[in-house]
Amino acid sequence: MDTERSTTPASRKRTRAEAQAEDSEHNGKPAKDEDDTSSDDDDDMGPQLPSVAPKKKRRVLPYEKLYISNLPSASRYSKSLMHQEQVSFVTMTPLTDFLITTSVDGVVKFWKKVMERIEFVKEFRAHPGEIVSVSVSADGRSFATAGVDNTIKLFDVITFDLLSMLTLPFTPRTLCWVHQRGASLPLLAVSDSIDHTISIYDGRGESHEPLTVVKNLHRSSVSVMAYNNAYDTAVSADEGGMIEYWRPSGTYEKPEGVFEYKSSTNLFDFKKSKSVPVSINFSPDGSQFATYSFPDRKIRVFDFKTGKLHRIYDESINTITEMQQAGTAVQQLDGVEFGRRLTIEQDIDTPHIRQRVNVVFDESGHFILYGSILGVKVINVLTNRVVKVYGKDENIRTLNLCLYQGQPEKKGVVTVSMAASANPLLQEAETKDPMLVCTAAGKVRFYLFTNNDEAPKSERDIQNEKPRNLTTRAKAEARPAQTGNSAIIHTTHGDIHIRLFPDAAPKAVENFVTHSKNGYYNNTIFHRVIRKFMIQGGDPLGDGTGGESIWGKEFPDEFSTLKQDKPYTVCMANAGPNTNGSQFFITTEKAVVALI
Repeated sequence: MDTERSTTPASRKRTRAEAQAEDSEHNGKPAKDEDDTSSDDDDDMGPQLPSVAPKKKRRVLPYEKLYISNLPSASRYSKSLMHQEQVSFVTMTPLTDFLITTSVDGVVKFWKKVMERIEFVKEFRAHPGEIVSVSVSADGRSFATAGVDNTIKLFDVITFDLLSMLTLPFTPRTLCWVHQRGASLPLLAVSDSIDHTISIYDGRGESHEPLTVVKNLHRSSVSVMAYNNAYDTAVSADEGGMIEYWRPSGTYEKPEGVFEYKSSTNLFDFKKSKSVPVSINFSPDGSQFATYSFPDRKIRVFDFKTGKLHRIYDESINTITEMQQAGTAVQQLDGVEFGRRLTIEQDIDTPHIRQRVNVVFDESGHFILYGSILGVKVINVLTNRVVKVYGKDENIRTLNLCLYQGQPEKKGVVTVSMAASANPLLQEAETKDPMLVCTAAGKVRFYLFTNNDEAPKSERDIQNEKPRNLTTRAKAEARPAQTGNSAIIHTTHGDIHIRLFPDAAPKAVENFVTHSKNGYYNNTIFHRVIRKFMIQGGDPLGDGTGGESIWGKEFPDEFSTLKQDKPYTVCMANAGPNTNGSQFFITTEKAVVALI
């Protein structure tokens, strides 16, 4: 008789399913059958988003520290030198290692860059009045200045000599050398301060007549020009905020190899923001260019071929104030110091100072430098970070900059055997000696930032000019205001004769007369015409949104006993109390408004 074999829990092995069930009981979770293929609740919901967003990868510039080491290491200036009047422009000549400084009294000074310093070479009284624009050629051999005396002075940099003078039939606005390195015929482009034309001259100064006049490129006066040697292309901007590419040979049209339609670019950004570029500067390889514009105070970095906007940096007063209040500025200033710097910042927004502001690239093209309320900012345009600030503790507001990153002691070609040797003299000659040169608002000095961070403050401001008699200087600067008792407006429908009242409205009359003599109202229209009321003009933009006073800011209302008790009286047009600029209106019917 068969008997059934009995088993006990201790005597038999547990199956895998039993082990999983026992573990689940201990963990407080139900066991899941290995063969169960049904979807759970998570599967019914579909794929879930991660609980923490993945960190965005930060852009990194390879060898950034090496590029920064080729910039001046000292954050404060090591030396400053003088002109007798305010320094307006500083220019470092490429390949020839000369520093050229100019001042508002028409003086040009040549300095030679040597190891750890600059040496004075020669001084010229180039113009009897202010120098409005300067330019150096791409090969560093030619330099030109334009003055309010309607002349252009041409210099040979190598011999630091004045070669020739061009007498112009117009007042120049800006000029630019537009020939490639090694060109047999140097070309100099000069814009008219009133007209929209660009005249191309023989850069040797052999003829006072232009080789050609470009008439169909712009519709208003060209304010700034720059030349891209890598692509043999000039870029110009006018007062209307329009940017144009053109090749300075042949038909002077847009070159090949760049964007096909301007509508696909961001070059209309200035027009949209109602701003005008005052500076255009190319990177060394010509692939990018940077601009500084007013009144929006924005720095823009463009790709040259596509015209696309790469970066925008806002240095407007509103943005500066907001960042100071929020504590997000690069350097936090105390209230008194911030107020002092803000006052200087507001004074910069005047026509004669705007043209001195610029932005420059370093030799790698990865960094831009420009003056700001905090000092000279160095920004990595790839990583979008401020990597250095020069002069943040100095009592200066930098305006015009130039950067040197060469080897002043290098002589000739270095062979492989020479480079492999342990010659200390050769190693010293191969050493880079960077130098940043800056002008400052209201200063007769220019400032040198180098690798020397140990210069005593009491010894760094060099008195290389004789002190001037302050009384004589004050008398020279006390020029009589432009005024008059009558004016004639020439229009396409005839002349309008105007009587002025300088005793009743001195500021309004001075503003109107000065603008008229400078050609500010030329080619403008009466943009607002209301039948049986008035006609309004004086806006260079032609839409009622533009125009500024001769002081670069709004000036207050002026009231007198004069009334508009009859038609054909002239008044300042504004957007409210004390907001007068350049616009004016003429009544055509009797109106009850005080004459301003």
